[in-house]
Amino acid sequence: MGTLTRKVVRGSISQWIFVRQAWDLIPLDWKIERTKMQFRGDVMPLTRRELYSLFPVALLPALHLVQNDPSAAQRSLASTVYPLDNLPLRTANNAQFRDVLKGRLATGESLEVHETTLPPGGAPHPPHHHLHSEMWLIREGTVELMVSGKTFRLGPGSVGFVHSNDEHGIRNVGATPATYFVVAIGPGADS
Repeated sequence: MGTLTRKVVRGSISQWIFVRQAWDLIPLDWKIERTKMQFRGDVMPLTRRELYSLFPVALLPALHLVQNDPSAAQRSLASTVYPLDNLPLRTANNAQFRDVLKGRLATGESLEVHETTLPPGGAPHPPHHHLHSEMWLIREGTVELMVSGKTFRLGPGSVGFVHSNDEHGIRNVGATPATYFVVAIGPGADS
């Protein structure tokens, strides 16, 4: 197998050693029944199961490049502060919003943070779902957070979290304005 591994990977010695070690981890019973498959003109005695088990190994060099890409760190959000008084206020659907930050973390995740103030009985939008996860940090007032059909009442200091693609909505159920921060993280959070 060592010869075939060198032909397939065509990378550095460390990649070849890693692929060879990964091959050694494949259970012996997977290696017993082999079929012949064509690969770049060479005949490789691999079963489909063996071939598919090598896919994660083949992706490791690409993951290594992404994690060690210095330009990704340059495109990520810089360390800074966001004083509330410097954040512009916008109004939509009888709610007030202050956009705090939007961008990518150095680890690659999309991040968006904003503050919302809802009037009594107000909601920023109807219940919905999306790919990114969201967290609410309640600063003032009382809100009702609906997650997948269940409702939760949250007051100052409370935190709510919604997993990716869970239907959710929030509304002010108190007699005074409710203010909270939304932290969105994951695919699409920065769009």
